[in-house]
Amino acid sequence: MTASTTGVPRVGSLPAGPLDSIADVAGVTVGHCTLADGAVQTGVTVIRPHGGDPYRDKVPAAATVLNGFGKSIGLVQVDELGVLETPLALTNTFSVGAVAQAQIRAAVAANPEIGRALPTVNALVFECNDGYLNDIQRMAVEGSHYEAALAGAGHDVAQGAVGAGRGMSAFGVKGGIGTASRLAGGYRVGALVLANFGTPESLTVAGRLAGPELVQRLAQPDTAAQPEKGSIIMILATDAPLDARQLRRLSLRAGAGLARTGSVFGHGSGDIAVAFSSAYTVPHDTARPMPAVAMLHETHLDPLFRAAADSVEQAILHALWHAAPVQGRDGHGRRALLDVMPELGQTA
Repeated sequence: MTASTTGVPRVGSLPAGPLDSIADVAGVTVGHCTLADGAVQTGVTVIRPHGGDPYRDKVPAAATVLNGFGKSIGLVQVDELGVLETPLALTNTFSVGAVAQAQIRAAVAANPEIGRALPTVNALVFECNDGYLNDIQRMAVEGSHYEAALAGAGHDVAQGAVGAGRGMSAFGVKGGIGTASRLAGGYRVGALVLANFGTPESLTVAGRLAGPELVQRLAQPDTAAQPEKGSIIMILATDAPLDARQLRRLSLRAGAGLARTGSVFGHGSGDIAVAFSSAYTVPHDTARPMPAVAMLHETHLDPLFRAAADSVEQAILHALWHAAPVQGRDGHGRRALLDVMPELGQTA
């Protein structure tokens, strides 16, 4: 069970979509597979950009690496070609290989000539290090867990200590999966984050510096005055007709929302943002015509930039508000933010 978002501070003045999640963007669905068994506290989260085959019908995309202390796979080809051709997968650092292999197997099952008559497929997996709570050396995530998350993808997006977020920490408390959306300029922008970043003293909630009080409440020497060593993955989806260059500009604005929560993209933090559009697809088959799409004019991007920043900040707060306490390996545990500072749930 995840906690309620009752009392979560509302970021900005833009309206949210009906679900207040990345699934407000047409065609986008999310699935989780959670592993919670003693020292194993981890999982997989999968974001499907549409209901079809993304290898056959690719979506335009781009990424921004705010700080590159990370082990994601597939970003080089996204940067070169500007498209996604698999779902986006999130997991822990040591499970990137297993999940990438599962992505490749799924693509080959749907298109048996991949790697033969057809080109190879670009697996796309993002990670954060959940090793404080999860016995990451066990490499417990298997291909079947990716398959389960993919099969379970839907519009009802669970948040908090679920899927890839199960073992994640943020600001010295429990982190995990968060999602939100905003409506701007006649379009929708949705964000999903894997929050595993931030030092306790830097936590900022809707413009209020809550960090110093959080440090006092935690009263744990190992959480105070430590450099930022975590990571965050930020996925942005929109139904606005943007090309890869424009989507890279949109992905960069995820950093504005991240910074508002107190992050400075520290040396040991892997902070990566990806943005994609569901407005059109790019066919793999060269015999099919390329889409004739009128892209949004550059001067109309500002509302989307604002929506990206607001939805990322809101998604991070949702991750913190939803996250239930977790006990993991070697007696390590993380408390829920609202258990430590219950008054934050009364500030909306």
